[in-house]
Amino acid sequence: MTDPAIGDNAPAISLPRDGGDLVNLSDFAGKKVVLYFYPKDDTPGCTKEAISFTQSVDTFAARDTVILGVSKDSIKKHDKFIAKHDLKIALLSDETGDVCERYGTWVEKSMYGKTYMGIERATFLIGPDGKIAQVWRKVKVPGHVDAVLDAVRAL
Repeated sequence: MTDPAIGDNAPAISLPRDGGDLVNLSDFAGKKVVLYFYPKDDTPGCTKEAISFTQSVDTFAARDTVILGVSKDSIKKHDKFIAKHDLKIALLSDETGDVCERYGTWVEKSMYGKTYMGIERATFLIGPDGKIAQVWRKVKVPGHVDAVLDAVRAL
């Protein structure tokens, strides 16, 4: 399944996270989950996005919401990224790209006239029922965390 839409069951996830533990989406049944996909650890936009989510992590937690970031970076890179920026969110490693494929975020991109495959910056809000409640595609970082928080409050 690619491009899950609002109302669809969220595709299952079982990925290693920073620190090495395995995370399954089913671990968070009954909670809201912000699942955000980003291209690469320690790049300017991805760093700003991770720091923004970290700054709001307590506000999300107060609304029974977990934040999970996903990229194809290794656990080792995630651990360095978290330590460097004192991040307080879980980062999942999708080195095979399987989860990115299932969420439709592995896409053809273009830069300076060259096309290549990469992760589209996208966020999925998953409700406590395991269904997709909101989708943001081609995310622009400024103001995004506030928009996600507004959607969490409305859910």
